Amino acid sequence: MTASENYSATERLRDGRGIEIRALRPGDKDDMLAAIGRTGTQSLQRRFFVVKRGFSEKEIAFFMNIDFADHIALVALAEEDGRKVIVGGGRYIVNEPGKAEIAFVVIDDYQGQGIGTLLMRHLAVIARKAGLKELIAEVLPENAAMRKVFSKFGFQARRGSDPQVVHLAFTL
Repeated sequence: MTASENYSATERLRDGRGIEIRALRPGDKDDMLAAIGRTGTQSLQRRFFVVKRGFSEKEIAFFMNIDFADHIALVALAEEDGRKVIVGGGRYIVNEPGKAEIAFVVIDDYQGQGIGTLLMRHLAVIARKAGLKELIAEVLPENAAMRKVFSKFGFQARRGSDPQVVHLAFTL
């Protein structure tokens, strides 16, 4: 197992609640699907750029089959009713040597608590250790919250192929 496969850290949300940031595990499938079910239509559209009412088995397999080399995924877990549940997630996928695309989703009840920032910080650490040089993000213009997270880290606007999407890049 690589270090990123065992990655785990404890953090605090803005409201003081504890949260665990850790690597996505094969056994997380049901909890991940439950988290998606708790995520509003608008939030899912901001993440996937289309209205998502569900995911195919192929899409689920893609999101769950992480190799921890070219595809890294972290989840954010909060305690609810005495058990930890996934309340957000972030991942990067290497799309060419030294570069990876990064994306996040946080369930609606936990938005505004700093989870996107925490996931970004931890994924950036993993990406640097993996020798990546640049992270790329594509964000819908109306997704002000995610654009704010990326701007905190120094992502810069870049010309992209789709004028309907804000293309951002961050040099590690």
